[in-house]
Amino acid sequence: MGLPEGRSSEEWIDFDMYGHQVVTHLDSNLTASTHHNEVDGHAVPVPHFGVILTLDDWRSLRDRLVAAKVEFKIEPYIRFEGQVGEQATMFFLDPSGNALEFKAFADMSQLFAK
Repeated sequence: MGLPEGRSSEEWIDFDMYGHQVVTHLDSNLTASTHHNEVDGHAVPVPHFGVILTLDDWRSLRDRLVAAKVEFKIEPYIRFEGQVGEQATMFFLDPSGNALEFKAFADMSQLFAK
């Protein structure tokens, strides 16, 4: 994903994820979850970690991931188009099988709108 790396060891790494520290730890016993919930006609991986970006940053990340041929669990698209909470979203797995969601809102007031 091109995130700057902070402190690390052989078993963990700190990443700068858009100004937030995300710490990843190696766990050789971890198995990926196969559970999901249906949202807007897509199988959203459960559990997952979500990050909200600006729409420009989301598009830039999407373009980098597509160019790198990342396998998406949910391809980048606009969820709830024309409805309350409209958002750009995409899901993929990290190398340990953790589900990651990156989303953006054209109108940030829609972030928690019902």
